[in-house]
Amino acid sequence: MADRLTQLQDSVDQIATQFFSALRYVSTHHDAEPVGSEARMVDEGRTVDSPEVFEAAMNELARDLIVKSKQIEYLVTTLPGIGVSEDEQHQRLRYLEERLKEAEAERVASVREKERAREKLEEVIVNLRRV
Repeated sequence: MADRLTQLQDSVDQIATQFFSALRYVSTHHDAEPVGSEARMVDEGRTVDSPEVFEAAMNELARDLIVKSKQIEYLVTTLPGIGVSEDEQHQRLRYLEERLKEAEAERVASVREKERAREKLEEVIVNLRRV
């Protein structure tokens, strides 16, 4: 599973696509209403939906946008650092830096121990060859 920030970016990309799709649907499936005394314009490349179908599609598109925006809102509220002061974040970073230093020291000690064990093993092998 992706981290929260990646999920948030994916959701923002998805809602942008949904906005584009909704606008495209509206522009290609609406019935052009004349303004004032203008004549009704007919666009041959457009498929006009019936008012009922158009309204149902609009409701579904709006519902999808609302659901996606709520998902984004949830992801934002679950990001680390939300609701945490700057001082608390600095303290957390200092703590994590200390833990990292400790882990690095353990790693270095383990590497040294491994090298000592390798050297002893080589000595044993060399001594066995002599026998």
